[in-house]
Amino acid sequence: MSVPFLWLVSILCLLVSALPTARAAQSDAVISPRATVTLVTDDDTYRPGRPLHVGLRLRLAPGWHTYWLNPGDAGDAPTLDVTATGGATGQASTIEWPTPRVLHDGPLTSYAYTGDVLLPATLTLAAGEGDGPVTLNARAAWLVCAEVCVPENGRFSLTLPRGEARPSAEVPSFARAAADRPVASPFAARVSPAGVLQLDGRGLSPDAVKDAWFMPEVAGAIDQDAPQAVTVRDGVVQLVLKPGPVFNSGAGLSGIVVLRDPMGRERGLSVHPEVGDVRALAPPSVAVPAGGIAHVGWLVGMAFVGGMILNLMPCVFPVLAMKVLSLERMARGERRAALVGAGAYAAGVVGSFVVLGGAIAALRVAGQQAGWGFQFQSTGFVIAICLLLFAVALNLLGFFAIGLRLMGLGDGLPAHAGDFLTGVLAVVLASPCTAPFMGAAVAGALAAPPVVGLLVFVALGCGLAAPYLLLACMPGLLGWLPKPGRWMETVRNLLALPVLGTCVWLAWVAKLEGGMDALDLLAAGLVLVLVGCWCLRRASMMDLRDAMQGRAGLYRAIAILLLLVAFVGGGVLPPASVHDRSRGTGRVTDGSSVFSPTRLAELRRQGRPVFVDMTAAWCISCLVNERVALSTHAVQDAFARRGIVYMKGDWTLRDAAITAFLHDHGRDGVPFYAYYPAHGAEVILPEILTPGLVLRMTAPEGK
Repeated sequence: MSVPFLWLVSILCLLVSALPTARAAQSDAVISPRATVTLVTDDDTYRPGRPLHVGLRLRLAPGWHTYWLNPGDAGDAPTLDVTATGGATGQASTIEWPTPRVLHDGPLTSYAYTGDVLLPATLTLAAGEGDGPVTLNARAAWLVCAEVCVPENGRFSLTLPRGEARPSAEVPSFARAAADRPVASPFAARVSPAGVLQLDGRGLSPDAVKDAWFMPEVAGAIDQDAPQAVTVRDGVVQLVLKPGPVFNSGAGLSGIVVLRDPMGRERGLSVHPEVGDVRALAPPSVAVPAGGIAHVGWLVGMAFVGGMILNLMPCVFPVLAMKVLSLERMARGERRAALVGAGAYAAGVVGSFVVLGGAIAALRVAGQQAGWGFQFQSTGFVIAICLLLFAVALNLLGFFAIGLRLMGLGDGLPAHAGDFLTGVLAVVLASPCTAPFMGAAVAGALAAPPVVGLLVFVALGCGLAAPYLLLACMPGLLGWLPKPGRWMETVRNLLALPVLGTCVWLAWVAKLEGGMDALDLLAAGLVLVLVGCWCLRRASMMDLRDAMQGRAGLYRAIAILLLLVAFVGGGVLPPASVHDRSRGTGRVTDGSSVFSPTRLAELRRQGRPVFVDMTAAWCISCLVNERVALSTHAVQDAFARRGIVYMKGDWTLRDAAITAFLHDHGRDGVPFYAYYPAHGAEVILPEILTPGLVLRMTAPEGK
């Protein structure tokens, strides 16, 4: 090799070393098997007064991720502190967070970054000592997770010369981070106290928004594991969120709403919604068209038929006891009393249906996702009804003679107030059940104008009361009853058994919803009811002896006090005693998987058949269907052979995703069953199931 050639190579090396390179915009790396991390800038030079963008660049190994400002259920957000010294001074520690991804790992949800991610910050430089270079010293900590989580940290140093702006090789990384950063939402945002988030504005439509989800800035603001039901209309996007333990309806709910268009492109919007009334959007499939008289008639007809069938549902079995005893009076020929009593019962039924429907509609206007049977999602209500039925059972067993007059209240009430209250109780107990034809009618009523909704609920009440009214108007139908005698007392005692069985079931529901605290409170209430009823019995015996009527009044007062304490104390649970409702009831233990709209969509994309079971612990029809049909060996074996995924949605406690799913299918209550074949449209099953029906409707085509 000649000497001139060596001189030429040496000169070229000196020239190259003197040239500025992209290396000047990147520090030495902190390297682990999980990530390679450096401090980078978007400029190879600096000048005081000119903002300098710095960032922590993490090149994460496949399968590993790090976290956002709110890490979600687990994790920790990265931190970055940068200090400038030398020719300029300054400090930065606020990361300008790009929009993260939502990662689901079993029951946990995280907001995280994967792959090559840059976490930028802006450094404002002030004049320092002289015109020399500036040195950037940074400290950073980050957590990387896969199957395990490993905390990592590092110190970084980077020196930049003074000079005119000269973009570095890291500019594309900063551009990507800027593009991923959420922008201020151009749409008005509101959130209801119940957690319904709504965006309003031009540009929102089903053609522009295919999907949306929300990520809160504060951990615990929502239950991020709960699916977020999305409804899109022209000018409106609505998300149903499940409030978390630190949700504060008075302070709003800040975070990021991500909108995905039909092409799969996503944009993150930074929202700071105002707290206000948000009316839940009605599902389009059940909206009543203006002037649709035929459709209104169809809804009313379905409601009447559904109300009649409701008499055969197991929810109303306890009320049948009181109705059978009333038939005795009809059989004895007291026609006028029977007609008036039947009318009072019907008035109680119809009035209660109207009040219950109005309550559901009012809650929806207030932003609550209330559906049919919503009151049984309250642990206090379940306890109160259990105590009431326990008192009814004691009465049927002859423990005491129940009556408003016995309690000193009857003089100011109509003679058939008891029949009216029996009708009220019938509706309260029937509300957890959804009879055939009834589900679509209720959903249509809640989506229709108020007048139409009123007619539908009146029709439901008339349907439920119709058989009893028919018997009262046609006493000849009672000719099959034997003559009054001792058998009546035996029947009366036997009818207490299904009522006591209902009490046991309600105690189980209360335990699922409120835990052992609710069960303890219920037990104390049962004791108070028992003692109160004993006092009423003593009062009724003393009323027969004039000399003891004063003491009878004392016993009656004690009884009323004990019963008030039992029902008020049982119906109002202190918040601390109720289980964390975000955890659910834990009833999905039969091999089924927990319902999730996201999981359902994923399984359908994979071409796997899915059977969806929407149930609740307080729904007797649901439990009967599970026992006689869905849990049978034949059905479970068929599901396994056919590869059918059995998904169960537990609506025992309020679940916005299940409520939205029911609304999307024109339903407002459970049970609800849908089968999604591997290929083809979904199949809706009736409310009453048999093993043969399930096997037939889930059979592969051609079999």
